[in-house]
Order: sequence, then structure tokens, then C-alpha cells
Amino acid sequence: MKRKLLVLFLLVAITNLIAQDADRSLLRGTVIYRDINVPGLDVINITAESATITDEDGDFTIAVKLGDQLAFTAVNYQIQIVTISQEILTKNRLVIDVKEKVTELDEVVVSPEDQQKFINLKNEEFKEFEYEQDETTEFINIAQSDTDRGMANGINFVNIFKALLKSKKDKKDANVPQLKLSTVLRQVYEDDFFVTDLGLSQDNIDAFLQYCDDKIPSQDLLKKDNEFQLIDFLVTHSKTYLKL
Repeated sequence: MKRKLLVLFLLVAITNLIAQDADRSLLRGTVIYRDINVPGLDVINITAESATITDEDGDFTIAVKLGDQLAFTAVNYQIQIVTISQEILTKNRLVIDVKEKVTELDEVVVSPEDQQKFINLKNEEFKEFEYEQDETTEFINIAQSDTDRGMANGINFVNIFKALLKSKKDKKDANVPQLKLSTVLRQVYEDDFFVTDLGLSQDNIDAFLQYCDDKIPSQDLLKKDNEFQLIDFLVTHSKTYLKL
């Protein structure tokens, strides 16, 4: 009896998956950076947990439906999220202009003697500005660290990870590297989080994330709701890593 119920459950699950895929249509697009096509960039349907990669001309094709969220991500570029609208479906063409990920942190040293002078100078500069509140725009305090601001757009990075993992497994090319959690974590926070909040040197960020690969207890840490646990995990292991 249990076996029959299990078979029935699997049939229902497969039927639902087929039905969901049937609702989706192929979307064609191109990823560019400063008018130059970007090859090898991951294009992820977060909603469907599927992924593809741009070809040598920066082109891609992926199945989507209304309301799906697409993520465009690579180590050297900022992650970009697009929600599929009716206009995108009608045009069946999407061009994404990605932004380079800033990896260089400018060193700024302000001595105690100069702090008050600096503050007074900035106050004078901003006196001439008038500010209007736009209630439709979410306020982002750029003075806060990435820890205080949280994950970008409330993205569920578990779905991104699953989609990337599936796409890598589907490839038969033996040269495709095994996907690590560090690949996803690199997209969650900018470099200044690791340098300012965790006390790492910029050169050690990748090494630290690789160090964490085998220590992450569960992929669920990448869920938006578990962000505090993720931060606590990173802080704890950064201290251990720095001692090493």
C-alpha cells in the first residue's frame, strides 16, 4: 500500500512539473557590458530553478513565464534580477546591461584633527540642496554596512544555488568545475562586507570562502529568512580563519 502511495505521489509531482514547464515559453536575450557581449555568464530562472549560460556572443535562451525572476550573475559582475513582465514576453527579446563588480577598495585615512573640518566642509556643500521624499522608492542607507542592509532584493539564494547546480550536472563536459557554496556566497555581499565587517584582507576573501565550503551545515543558510544565521556563521568562521 505504501509503495502504491509513493508511486502515486511521484506521478502527481511529475505531472505538476510538466504542467509548469508547458506554461513557459523560450525567451531569447543578450547580455552586454559597455556595449560588449558577455560570454559565460549564468542566467538563472530563480522561480523554476533552472539555469543556462551565455554563449560566446553573449546570447542565451531560457524558458520563462509571467512573473518568473531571472538572475544574471558572474563573479566579475554584480548580480542583476529581472522579473518577467508581459512586455518582455510579447517582445520575446531581453537585453541586459550588467555592471562590473567593484573589487578595489579605496583607502581613506582621516586623522582626528581633520574629522571636524571634514564634517563642517560637507555640511556647507549640502546646504544648497533641497530634498524631496519619494514614497514609492525604497530607502537604502548607503552609510550602513552590507550586514545592516541585508541581502540584495531579498533574493532566495538557495534557489539560485539549486539552479546552478542542476545546470552544471546537466553538462557532460568534464572541464566544468564543481559548483561550491562559495560561488553563491561571493554574490551575496560586496567586498567591503568581508573587509570591514569580517576583518579580512581583500586578497583573502576567496580563500576564506573556500575555507567555509566544507563547514556550511546546510544550504538553507542561504535563504533570506536565515540571513542572521548566515552572518553569524561567517563571523564565527572568519575569526577562526584569521587565527590560522
